[in-house]
Amino acid sequence: MTEERLSFQAEVSRLLDIVAHSLYSEKEVFLRELVSNASDACDRLRYAALTQPELSSDDPDLKVRLLADKEARTLTVADNGIGMNRQDLVDNLGTIARSGTAAFMNSLKANGGDAKKDVNLIGQFGVGFYSAFMAADRVEVLTRKAGDSQGWRWQSDGKGEFTIAEVADLPRGTKIILHLREGDDEYLEEHRLQAIVRKYSDHIAIPILFGEGEDAKALNSASALWTRSKNEITAEQYKEFYHHVGHAFDEPWLTLHWRAEGALEYTNLLFIPSTKPFDLFDPKRAHRVKLYVKRVFITDAAEGLIPPYLRFVRGVVDSEDLPLNISREMLQHNPMLAKIRAGLTRRILSELAKKAKDSEKAAEYATFWEKFGAVLKEGLYEDYEHRDELMKLLRFRSTVGDGLVSLDEYVARMKEGQDAIYTISGEDVDSLLRSPQLEGFKAKGVEVLLLTDPVDEFWMPSVGVYDSKPFKSVTRGGADLGKIQGGEDKPEDKTPDGEVVDLLALLKLTLGDSVKDVRKSERLTNSAVCLVSDDNDMDMHLERLLKQHKQLGGSTAKRILEINPAHPLIKRLADRAKADGAATALEDAAWLLLDQARIVEGEPVPDPAAFARRMAGAMEKGLA
Repeated sequence: MTEERLSFQAEVSRLLDIVAHSLYSEKEVFLRELVSNASDACDRLRYAALTQPELSSDDPDLKVRLLADKEARTLTVADNGIGMNRQDLVDNLGTIARSGTAAFMNSLKANGGDAKKDVNLIGQFGVGFYSAFMAADRVEVLTRKAGDSQGWRWQSDGKGEFTIAEVADLPRGTKIILHLREGDDEYLEEHRLQAIVRKYSDHIAIPILFGEGEDAKALNSASALWTRSKNEITAEQYKEFYHHVGHAFDEPWLTLHWRAEGALEYTNLLFIPSTKPFDLFDPKRAHRVKLYVKRVFITDAAEGLIPPYLRFVRGVVDSEDLPLNISREMLQHNPMLAKIRAGLTRRILSELAKKAKDSEKAAEYATFWEKFGAVLKEGLYEDYEHRDELMKLLRFRSTVGDGLVSLDEYVARMKEGQDAIYTISGEDVDSLLRSPQLEGFKAKGVEVLLLTDPVDEFWMPSVGVYDSKPFKSVTRGGADLGKIQGGEDKPEDKTPDGEVVDLLALLKLTLGDSVKDVRKSERLTNSAVCLVSDDNDMDMHLERLLKQHKQLGGSTAKRILEINPAHPLIKRLADRAKADGAATALEDAAWLLLDQARIVEGEPVPDPAAFARRMAGAMEKGLA
């Protein structure tokens, strides 16, 4: 077979350029990334050999080896792990982490080419194999997959193309040969390589050796970090293990290391990141916690190990009781895994509750909530067993102050006569604060929770109440503000019901089936009109979300138009509605009021041409 020449994706070419020229201060991390990948390859072979022992029988002692050739100026990172075939080379070395490519590059584009911000984003993503180009101007990969007879050579200078060719008589595993750049000879020195390995990779449970044969020197302690006692592990070691297991560059926000004993024994070393993982909102909602059985890696995709709403957690779970030969399919239905999952969930939520209760670290928890709160709320409608614990962790923006508020804090400062927890849903806090539906609540001093996550529309109906207080949207049904104590009514705000009876009748007649009803509002103080949903209809924000995702077909629910009888415009219209011929004279005004309410609510005007004609007519009369 002749050598093939292929092009990187355009996105990869740009990333390689950024990696090679913008990460100089962190250059040594390339070795950490390559050793971490080699370790993963050995873990995967060990798992595959559980059911196919012939895959590793010819060379059962798994290891990572570093080789330095000062004459050729090459550094080699070799492993005898699972290896790669041709398709693996194309998939893994010709594209960036496949599922994350689009989201990652969109983030880079959003920076407008800012190199410093690009570097930070790469750090969050993890540069992986591509970090080799930080120290090398040419990279060569020799590999043979376990169970295959054919070997392959991959080569590239990182400038746009790579070649793949067949190679005979290769040992199992992968050998990455870095042809070092000028000035990077330090990575050929044993003491420098040993220092890097001890700094970043000492926790790896597979031996990392320098040299070949009997003279090879061990560079790491090769004992799984999670099996050690906590008092033997430094904060720096925990951090580097998090970088290894999470393929991350940020600092862990929370580290949880404990051993469960009893009917089931398992050891856990889990981390909560300080930045959002790039795949946090991937539709698969998969976690990234690695499952080991007696220190043997099994899978990093055990569906029943971590609930989807905790998918931001990274780390390792090592069981003493699960069978070593368990398949990934059998794992999903294993009762022991279900018990481990329950124990992990309880412990994680318990540690989060401690953070949430610590008033001295309120800002720290608020930062966590801003990053992961939307994901955590998924558990409110998925995990009934832990709903109470999750409710205590909730934090909200509200109409009172700029900080976050818990439900307990909200309930503690409810007004006399208030029997519901009031909420409003929308796209962002600023637009919600300008919503006319809030006016009456602000005047009464009634706090309203501002909900801006799409998931809020799903968990809130499922939960329904907190502390015997129902959740109620201020955009639904009657406002019930009259029985709440607080605020002061201005004399000019009090308009007898009879004053607007004629106008209400005229508006209902004119607007007909375009609205469900027209009524006097208790919630408006400054605006003339607003739209609200009936108690039994879908919330307006939820309806818009479903429309955007094309999950709502057919006609939508009609809304109620509320008018503010104290508003000067409504007062003038109410006076005119008593005159003869008012139905004709005020027809355009009725439609303009409805369109105004639609615009404020963020809904499209169904007939823009008619709206423009009516608006022009109203302006003409006003200027006459």
